Amino acid sequence: MAILKINTLFKPEFSGELVTSRATVDIGPEEGQVFPYDMLLGALASCFYSTFLDIAEKKRIHYDSVDIEVTGEKRTEIPATLKWVNLKITIKNAEKEKGLIQAAELAGQYCSIYQTLSHVAEMKTQVVFE
Repeated sequence: MAILKINTLFKPEFSGELVTSRATVDIGPEEGQVFPYDMLLGALASCFYSTFLDIAEKKRIHYDSVDIEVTGEKRTEIPATLKWVNLKITIKNAEKEKGLIQAAELAGQYCSIYQTLSHVAEMKTQVVFE
C-alpha cells in the first residue's frame, strides 16, 4: 500500500499553496494560481498519460510527443460534480497509429483517476495524429 501525503496552507481568503515533497502549486483566483478543478483535470491528464506511456513502452511504439487537452462541464446541482469530461489526445509522429489507439483505450481502463471520475461523469476520449 502506498501512503500519499500533501499539505495545503490557506490564508483567510481563497488563496493558498498545495505543498508536496517535490513541488509547490499556488491555489487561488489570481494570475499564476490554479483552481481545484484545474488540479483535478491536470491530475486526470497526468495519470492518463503515465498509464498510456507504460502501455506504449511495453508495445515498443514510438512517437515524438503527446498533447492531452481535457475539457469538462460541472453540474449546477450540489454537489457540483463533473457532468462530462473529454480527453483529446494529439500524438505527433506516431510509429503505429493502431497500437497507440489501443494504448489510449487501455489507459482509460487502467488509469485510476479516469475510472474514479467515470463514476460521476460521462467520459470520452479522442485520439488525433499529426
